[in-house]
Amino acid sequence: MGHHFSKRRMPDLDSLPQGRFSFSEEAPPQYSSSRGEQTAVRNIQARGSSSEVSISMETPGQQPDRRVSGQEGRRPSIYSTMDAVPHLEFYSNATATGRLRRSRPSLETLRKVFEDGKTGSNMEDSGTGSLSAIREQDEGENPADGKIKQPVRFGWVTGVMIRCMLNIWGVILFLRLSWITSQAGIILTWVIIFMSVLVTSVTCLSVSAISTNGRVSSGGAYFMISRTLGPEMGGPIGVVFSFANALGCALNTVGFAETVRDLLIEYNAVMVDSINDVRIIGTITITVLLLISLAGMEWESKTQILFFLVLMVTFVNYFVGTVIPATPEEQAMGFFNYRADIFVENLFPDWRGSEGNFFQMFAIFFPSAIGILAGANISGDLKDPEIAIPKGTLTAIFGTTMSYLAISVTAGACVVRDASGNLNDSLPVNFSSPCEGLGCKLGWNFTECEQSQSCSFGLSNSFQVLSLVSAFGPLITAGVFAASLSSALAFLVSAPKVFQCLCRDNIYPYIGFFGKGYGKNSEPLRAYVLTYFIALAFILIAQLNVIAPLISNFFLCSYALINFSCFHASITNSPGWRPSFKYYSKWTALFGSVISVVLMFLLTWWAALITFGIILFLFGYVTYKKPEVNWGSSVQAGTYNMALSYSVSLAGVEDHVKNFRPQCLVLTGPPNLRPALVDFVGSFTKNVSLMICGDILMDDDESPTSHQNTDKLVKWLNCRKVRSFYTPFKGDSLREGARHLMQASGLGKMKPNTLVLGFKTNWKECPPNSVEDYVNTIYDTFDSNYGVSILRMVDGLDITEELQCEANQAFESDEAIESDHSDSSERESDIETSNHIMSDDVRTVFQNKQGKKTIDVYWISDDGGLTLLVPYLLSRRKRWRKSKVRVFIIGQHQTMEEDRKEMMVLLRRFRLDVRDVIVMTDSQRPPFPKNLKRFEDSVASFRLREGQQQGDFTSVQQQRTEGPWKISDKQMDALRLKSERKVRLNEIIRRNSKHAALVLVSLPVPQSDCPSSLYMAWLDTLSCGLHCPVLLIRGNQQNVLTFYCQ
Repeated sequence: MGHHFSKRRMPDLDSLPQGRFSFSEEAPPQYSSSRGEQTAVRNIQARGSSSEVSISMETPGQQPDRRVSGQEGRRPSIYSTMDAVPHLEFYSNATATGRLRRSRPSLETLRKVFEDGKTGSNMEDSGTGSLSAIREQDEGENPADGKIKQPVRFGWVTGVMIRCMLNIWGVILFLRLSWITSQAGIILTWVIIFMSVLVTSVTCLSVSAISTNGRVSSGGAYFMISRTLGPEMGGPIGVVFSFANALGCALNTVGFAETVRDLLIEYNAVMVDSINDVRIIGTITITVLLLISLAGMEWESKTQILFFLVLMVTFVNYFVGTVIPATPEEQAMGFFNYRADIFVENLFPDWRGSEGNFFQMFAIFFPSAIGILAGANISGDLKDPEIAIPKGTLTAIFGTTMSYLAISVTAGACVVRDASGNLNDSLPVNFSSPCEGLGCKLGWNFTECEQSQSCSFGLSNSFQVLSLVSAFGPLITAGVFAASLSSALAFLVSAPKVFQCLCRDNIYPYIGFFGKGYGKNSEPLRAYVLTYFIALAFILIAQLNVIAPLISNFFLCSYALINFSCFHASITNSPGWRPSFKYYSKWTALFGSVISVVLMFLLTWWAALITFGIILFLFGYVTYKKPEVNWGSSVQAGTYNMALSYSVSLAGVEDHVKNFRPQCLVLTGPPNLRPALVDFVGSFTKNVSLMICGDILMDDDESPTSHQNTDKLVKWLNCRKVRSFYTPFKGDSLREGARHLMQASGLGKMKPNTLVLGFKTNWKECPPNSVEDYVNTIYDTFDSNYGVSILRMVDGLDITEELQCEANQAFESDEAIESDHSDSSERESDIETSNHIMSDDVRTVFQNKQGKKTIDVYWISDDGGLTLLVPYLLSRRKRWRKSKVRVFIIGQHQTMEEDRKEMMVLLRRFRLDVRDVIVMTDSQRPPFPKNLKRFEDSVASFRLREGQQQGDFTSVQQQRTEGPWKISDKQMDALRLKSERKVRLNEIIRRNSKHAALVLVSLPVPQSDCPSSLYMAWLDTLSCGLHCPVLLIRGNQQNVLTFYCQ
């Protein structure tokens, strides 16, 4: 691998914004709270022993005499001139366009300064040094005159309160509230209103808590849910909520169009027919609303204010009309001003028709209360969303609730339920005809139409009661127009704003095109056009009765998730959950979430099922794709809490052999350089047990150890679908690093019990102390009561050289680069080579399907069962499922059948699926001479030739002390029989397992009288000559398998 050099350079001054630089000697320290937002360079300082140079820059828009000193850009701490005092911008993720980005000095910089004994600051080495503030500019953001247009921002009144009130007020207020009052009575109507307000108020409290827990950007409900519950829940609700707003725009436009059509029919001005007239009027209306939206938020806000004023006039007109004495014509239609008898009569319900029940009335009324998110949906256009959203939304709910209550009680106190509209039904002073009902007391006989149910007027029969009561009837029509158009316009603006935020997050494919913003407010013009065509399509269908119930369900689903977001964030006890809005409770949020789901099914059960089906489908997609976003969601905090709780509770549980799992500490180094070792261990530990990739960084190892490099390696593991932790550890040697990793890795019972490492293929060529270190690592592993597994591949495990060759070939063309750019190209080449190695998707044999090959287990020594457990876990995987396990054991020819049956009984009791048991009866035979000679040649360079040193006993002892890995003649003779048996065992393995997919061989335990070089020769001999992977494995001599139930 190439070495990476970090060269910090001064930025090219030609790339800076045009302006005038000034240099001043020994600039005095200044303290200023002002921040020059149009300053491109905060400070460039170079301090020497006795002088200081301060460089400041003035952009064209600045005053000539204004200077920016080094202290204005970074106020020092009293501890050090390099240390910075707390500042808000140090905690910002990203600064606004055109502003300055500041960062505190790194810990490395502070330590370096202190270690060098300097009191000044070396700006070339510091993280806050030269050009610590760089202007962030979008394409074309600065006009030719140098002035930056500021985006339009709204306060809590125009941005939230008015918008929410207009969206809550709708045609139901003018055309259905009086009818609901006649059906349910004043008391139950108030109950319906309070139930609806309860849901919206609880949701508003949750919205207020979430919106004050950090800075809120554009995206409304989607932004809040996604940043709290994560993209898995935020993505689906973003799609559904955007679509619901588009449908809401279509519905309100159709409501306006139908009202206009009725007026045309009344004045005999029909254009085509009733349906096509709605389509024509709706198309014209939605087009005009689109043009208003495209004109910008400023024009849209002015239009909403105009609608608000119209509605205010309408309300005044209505309440004034209730006190103006009713004319005989109005009395014939049921209006009698305020009467106690009418009020008492209308207090109680009078259910009529198939729709005459409480929940049906609630279902009809509730959609009129769902507009509380209209202000939150444009959170990106608010001056201070954290204050505006809670204040404006709560005020809007209070104001609209008062209007609903007032209109229901005034209508119920002024208008009777049934009236004929016939002036002839008035009663003379002395009347003798039969008369029943409240009308008789008021001087009118509506008995006939009541009994025949043919009354055309009154609360129960007419939807135009508010026009009847008002001082000037046409103003109510103007109110209907204003309510429907304002709601349609609010939905038309909300849908693109939410959808733009969703598109920019890149959670779903093929929608990023609609995320582009235009103008100073970053208006989503493309999303506007998309919303326009969606709404237009449903307007042209002109049959929204089936689609309409989905809208209420979509909004209720959003409310449920917002409340659940607040509840979930509260119960996770995350230190990051610190909303400044305190008037909420996690239990009220939970109640709001549950009641929203209940209402979904009570209103329209089939629409609720469709809504949940869509949510689950979109949720499954995001869960499968796993977008690369990290928003610090409460789900992450909850996962941490669960992991911590389970780990602590598991620590108090005593281990049981039935629950043994091979929890592996794998010495991979950088995992991407030994993918075969990672894939092999991951294939039997995934979803079963713990896997930790240990990377021991030697003193001479120049591999980057930064958090960024660690994150890249973890990302590599995740992309490879390997469930493993990565733990780098600095150590002087392999032995020291492995010892510390075995002691420190894990948490409680989630602690490794098996060490896995690769076979040292270069043991003959490497320095002998490296072999000693490798074998001593195995010694220490057994001393720590760990199991040991050593994997050997025919081509080795480390692919560093292979990847470097591929990377170098890719950069051969760079040799012709001019000499003045050589340093830069070398650095870029190293970075690109590292990225190539990091991202290269190298396939290994363990990622392929193994087919019907065998897994051969040479169970030479009983280690407690780990040698059998690993192949069993492998055979459960899809890639190894067709592979059959064969077990080879040592036995005598005379007792071969008995040994085989005994082993089969044992394996059957262990419930292990083993295809065959083979007894090796020829293991005692001497090996072939050529194989024995090859073994002796492999250790020849490690032999201690004592015969040539007989005259110098001191020299022999010195060689033994300096080279404990050397093999004396006495040791060679004492261990010759063991060596020959291992050579013979290798011959048997090569003969029986030449076509196996994997070979597992019991690892011999190293003994104190065996030199490390001889032990390595044994391991080499046992595993050589095979084309398949070989695993030398040994447990810690404790049972890991049992055939008992307890």
